[in-house]
Amino acid sequence: MKLTVHVRPGSVRTSVGGSHDGAVVVRVREKAVDGRANDAVVKALAEELHVPRRAVTIASGGRSRRKIIEVVGDESELNSSVAKLLEAT
Repeated sequence: MKLTVHVRPGSVRTSVGGSHDGAVVVRVREKAVDGRANDAVVKALAEELHVPRRAVTIASGGRSRRKIIEVVGDESELNSSVAKLLEAT
């Protein structure tokens, strides 16, 4: 499945949830330097969606706050999890 996320690097704590213009908000502590924020986004999403880290890849937007993420897994479970994330604040 493809998922649009809005990344907020340099946050106080790492969290996944809420929406920004229809995208899931991912807050990470790491700054956007040398790909550290991207690595943190992949790790946070993998943990939140209960999939292995290798199942989450950045399809586009590697240098942008808005990214398209490819997640491999059971579509129905992923859709349910993403719906809950969009509702969270």
